[in-house]
Amino acid sequence: MTIRVLLVDDEAMVRVGLRMVLSAEPDIEVVGEAADGGQAAAAVAELGPDVVLMDVRMPHVDGIEGSRRVLAASPAARVLILTTFGEDEYLEGALRAGVSGFLLKVSPPEQLIEAVRAVAGGGGLLDPSVTLRVIESFAAAPPSRTQRSALLDSLTARERDVLALLARGLSNSEIAADLYLGEATVKTHVSSVLMKLGLRDRVQAVVAAYETGLVRPGEA
Repeated sequence: MTIRVLLVDDEAMVRVGLRMVLSAEPDIEVVGEAADGGQAAAAVAELGPDVVLMDVRMPHVDGIEGSRRVLAASPAARVLILTTFGEDEYLEGALRAGVSGFLLKVSPPEQLIEAVRAVAGGGGLLDPSVTLRVIESFAAAPPSRTQRSALLDSLTARERDVLALLARGLSNSEIAADLYLGEATVKTHVSSVLMKLGLRDRVQAVVAAYETGLVRPGEA
């Protein structure tokens, strides 16, 4: 299966570099480019990419509003935000918009390729160095008892355990080791959590865990 990618960045040279890296992979095809979030939404509707690499700071329509428009136009698309250190104020909005992850612009090419594949495969890219501070901001306002009950009561005790560990950044294999489960069983639990809570991927699951108060900043 070929992964179709749309590049969104206001700098042409950045798009050229991204295209060179991704087009060298046999399973990745760059199907188009856009210079801002507005163009991205139009391109997504026309081209139907699997993954949208979206810069944050762009003129006219920035990456946050662009992500909202892209996902409204194509709910099946996956948005991977390209960011730099010091852009935390943008990232909470990106999480709420439904993006599937973040990637630092200074990341090596192999990490970019892995990120595109992970997001295209339905996973989320959770880089603690980028997302932890932002995700923790969701816990600033305590959730109401009703909100927490409505979301979490549909989960089994084991599913809540899995969600809590997932929210702390553990991989399926690490969760399996912590809970003395098989990795395939953990994968099943993760899929069940996403389905029951109506979530797209692991990134949204992390957000939900913090928003409902299941996990709080600083807890071991």
